Amino acid sequence: MSYTPRLKNKYKEEIIPALMEQFSYTSIMQVPKLEKICINQGVGGATQDKKLVDNSLKEMSMIAGQKAVPTKAKKSVSNFKLREGMTIGARVTLRDVKMYEFLDRLVSVALPRVRDFRGINDKSFDGRGNYSMGITEQIIFPEIDLDKISNIQGMDVTFVTSANTDAEALALLKLLGLPFKNQR
Repeated sequence: MSYTPRLKNKYKEEIIPALMEQFSYTSIMQVPKLEKICINQGVGGATQDKKLVDNSLKEMSMIAGQKAVPTKAKKSVSNFKLREGMTIGARVTLRDVKMYEFLDRLVSVALPRVRDFRGINDKSFDGRGNYSMGITEQIIFPEIDLDKISNIQGMDVTFVTSANTDAEALALLKLLGLPFKNQR
């Protein structure tokens, strides 16, 4: 028996019919879906201390449940003491089962642990149905041990959907459980 995540079942059973009714699609293939989640973390002090990138890669791998890949500088910038090819961050691209598992943990466990959380902003769509949000502290994830943290880092999370418009993507992400702010 194969395992399917809770949100994947919810998408098939509840979200597809709701979106078909809301946007009056003629085919199930027109319904937008979440294609991938990209998590990116830039490490500012990586030029002075190489261990910061190693710690970032370890933490990102624990958070995502998948091995993180180091990102390298494309250009040299003398003001930042940055050379081309130097490792300056970490990134992970999640798809299918791991993507739904990460989204479930983000919505139900991590975001409620943010101080003074009032919802995420719904203005960060790119015009093509993709949504990006920033997380200021990696310590909101329960996988991270607070005693082993040397410095607090933020990260960017991008939700890539197959939606054609931002309205379709917003409806999809709301139905998947992302807690957007109530706009007046």
